[in-house]
Amino acid sequence: MAGHALLAILALLLLWAAATDLRSRTIANGLNLLIALLAPVYWWATEMAIWPDMAVQLALSACVFGMFAFLFAMGWMGGGDVKLLAALALWLPLFAVVKLLVAMSLLGGLLTLSFLAVHRLRKLKTNLEIPYGVAIACAGLWVIGERYLNQFA
Repeated sequence: MAGHALLAILALLLLWAAATDLRSRTIANGLNLLIALLAPVYWWATEMAIWPDMAVQLALSACVFGMFAFLFAMGWMGGGDVKLLAALALWLPLFAVVKLLVAMSLLGGLLTLSFLAVHRLRKLKTNLEIPYGVAIACAGLWVIGERYLNQFA
């Protein structure tokens, strides 16, 4: 029961991340830290084994952070987005992280095309900034909710 409550809290935090990224194009470090720090509480609530399960989660999160830190270094992704992905990876098993990344990519592409269309229609001269945290949060919500919404999974 506590695991479900923690997933509900995670869902609310993801909505908060999406809203703040949409509004200000930033995701607060404190919010990412809170998501990361709640993951071990979730592990405990779901009775995850210390070895190897928790070690795998930490390694998976580190790999996600490393992959996307490279995109940040290239200027293709924001730092808050990278930290949000790494924090979210602490909560999800490997296959769910893969689903998250695929869904995030598809949603991010749609988001980018939508923002690009609006940018061009308005003939704006400013640089286009995509709130990719929205795609990350939506993909995270989908992955979290999928097991409850899809009775055939």
